[in-house]
This record gives sequence, structure tokens and C-alpha cells, in this order.
Amino acid sequence: MTTPEIAPIDTWLAVTREDGETVGYLEPVTDDYSDVIPRNRLGHAVGEVCDYHVAEELVLDRGLRELAEYWLLDGDGPELTVIELSPGGVVLRDAFLSKSLAPTRRVDVPWPDTAHRLRRAPAR
Repeated sequence: MTTPEIAPIDTWLAVTREDGETVGYLEPVTDDYSDVIPRNRLGHAVGEVCDYHVAEELVLDRGLRELAEYWLLDGDGPELTVIELSPGGVVLRDAFLSKSLAPTRRVDVPWPDTAHRLRRAPAR
């Protein structure tokens, strides 16, 4: 199966919880949004092309928990933690040094991370 071309970001629909917090996005595959790609807050696809309502439920069920995970930049280097996420970008710092409040190098990744520069670190 070929992956559809990524739709412009301004066409993505935010999926929000009851409290108004955005937990992900629906990227349209069809003009009427009947088929969409569910995406998490980082912009990563979290499922195949599916019906709007199925995708919305998937994104709501996933929530924000994965933002607390550790990440690797380009699959290498120290484990990183997300400290800021906005349309301006994703800001990360060394996951272990930042816990000690030691000064750490800031890592910036453009949002959305459709290039998948961020990958989940393996579970310990």
C-alpha cells in the first residue's frame, strides 16, 4: 500500500478532549474528510487511513500519554523528553539530566514531525 501525500497542516482537524486539550489531529485523505489519517500531537500517523469517527476515537483513546515517553532523535543519541510542544516546534532535553535540573542542550525539531525524526526509545 502506498502512503498518501501529506495534506497541508492547515487542513488537519484538531481532536480535543472534553476539557479542550488537543490530543491529536485528523489529516484528510478525501475532500469531505470521510477518510482521514489519525495523528498524535507530534504529527506522527498512529493508524491507517480510516473513517473519520473511527480515527477520532482512536486519537481520543490514545490521549497525551505518549508525550511522557522517552524519544531518540534520528534513532540515536541520549534519550530525550519533550518539554515543549507547539506549532512553533517540539523542544526536547536530555531525559535524565533534565530531571536533575542540570543545564542541558536544547533539541529543537520542527512541528509536525512528519519526517519521523523522533522515535520512541526502546523500553527498559
